[in-house]
Amino acid sequence: MPFAVAGQGPPVLFLHGWGLTPHTYRPAVERLADNGVQVFAPVLPGFGGTTELPPAQRNLPGYARWVEQFLDAAGIDEPVTIVGHSFGGGIAIQSAHDLPRRVARLVLVNSVGGGAWAPRGQLTRSIRERPLRDWAASGVLEALSAHAPLPVMASMTTAAVANLLRNPRALWRSAQLARFADLRRELDELANRNLPVALIWGHNDKVIPPTSFQSMTRTLRHALIFTVAGTHGWLISDPDTFGDVTKHVFAAWSAQDAA
Repeated sequence: MPFAVAGQGPPVLFLHGWGLTPHTYRPAVERLADNGVQVFAPVLPGFGGTTELPPAQRNLPGYARWVEQFLDAAGIDEPVTIVGHSFGGGIAIQSAHDLPRRVARLVLVNSVGGGAWAPRGQLTRSIRERPLRDWAASGVLEALSAHAPLPVMASMTTAAVANLLRNPRALWRSAQLARFADLRRELDELANRNLPVALIWGHNDKVIPPTSFQSMTRTLRHALIFTVAGTHGWLISDPDTFGDVTKHVFAAWSAQDAA
């Protein structure tokens, strides 16, 4: 289980997005750690040369079980805050749902799981009905509109290509999990438990449809909501803003605890 650690303080688990590794997020993880927390950023199974989950566990509940195993292996006994981006957000939601004693708070950054999609000018439909060609087109638009610095684009491209070359089947299987993720039932239960949740959204996201984000906000009901300028991977290209927003999240939770 390769992982990175940054900072000192209460434990925070950072789960990276699809096709990437924690190395791509290094500046963002460092800014997160500046909030007085200790960030653990593991490489998810099937990425970065790691072994894929066993066949029967290649689903979001299987990833949640892996999260518990990682926490045990890292010696993290107290409940953690999980910060998940994109596909990592889906794993974070499932983990918070399945491991109530291990997860204290949840931060979802342009996360999958809202389960909704609305074709232009049409009524809202299930995310499962979104065609693969629409996902592919959104990825192209995302790449064209990201305006990320060249070193950032190079890091993202290198990670994605390396994952594709190492295990293309694992990359495809995890993409299908992200593509069809509908976690509204799990989110509703988290809302009923009053689990502190923050939703952070780059409002120029071309990958996750805004209808999905809106579905998450309605389902969670009491979540903290922050919107920022940026595309799907905004925290990679703008780690300073990510640090500032998460600072506000932790400050708001501290104020709620004090009250």
